[in-house]
Amino acid sequence: MSVADPGCVLEVKGLRKSFGGRVVLDGIDLAVPRGSVFTVLGPSGTGKSVFLKCLANVLHPDAGRISFDGRPLGADPAARASFRKRCSFLFQSNALFDSLTALENVALPLEQTTDLGEKEIRERSREALRQLEMDEHRNQYPGRLSGGMQKRLALARAIVTRPELVLFDEPTAGLDPLRRNAVFAMIAKYQRRFSFTALVVTHDVPEALVASDRVALLDHGRICFEGVPSEFSASTHPVVSAFRDSADALARSLATIRRDTAAL
Repeated sequence: MSVADPGCVLEVKGLRKSFGGRVVLDGIDLAVPRGSVFTVLGPSGTGKSVFLKCLANVLHPDAGRISFDGRPLGADPAARASFRKRCSFLFQSNALFDSLTALENVALPLEQTTDLGEKEIRERSREALRQLEMDEHRNQYPGRLSGGMQKRLALARAIVTRPELVLFDEPTAGLDPLRRNAVFAMIAKYQRRFSFTALVVTHDVPEALVASDRVALLDHGRICFEGVPSEFSASTHPVVSAFRDSADALARSLATIRRDTAAL
């Protein structure tokens, strides 16, 4: 998919990042279709969050090119400013401010990045909360909300600026299976409602395969697979199958251990 292709909202070429001589990203190439839920899978510690933070300009890559909507971001201040206005980041920890109410948390990006008046900021913030069924909790502080409500609040803050691209950093980290399902359902639901592109990094395979339009697998700093979920499920690539079928491998190992123990 070419960067000039209007179907591509984000393109990454040859992205590299190291820390103290340790290579974390080793030449990543990726093209993200506009209006999709695109998930980058990979084991913990493989560099998924580093990749996302490079895209968000939280970290500066050592080499490579990132293009958004056909414009390289590297040496173009205007392109970077446009990207910041049209992209949002949902942090793994939600990064909510405990000293601010739900409404104040959502309003913060509008206060910091726009010239809107106080009345319009409040109206848009309340609308974002209504869209995520959170308006009745607008005067509560994050610490008084459940984990799922905090996640919805973080998403309300991420979409209040009406972004075209939302980056999700391990949105289901530390959650039980039912809550993981709920978070992926939330991403898919609101991505379709608001028509943004969602780029998600996670290690949760089953949920990602159900919720995503396309998936990629990051291994040792490189993308070793990219395609639709059905292709991932059918892939015989050894890295893909080892990551995808790890639960089956564990079951086989345990069965062997039990059989050997019984024979003693």
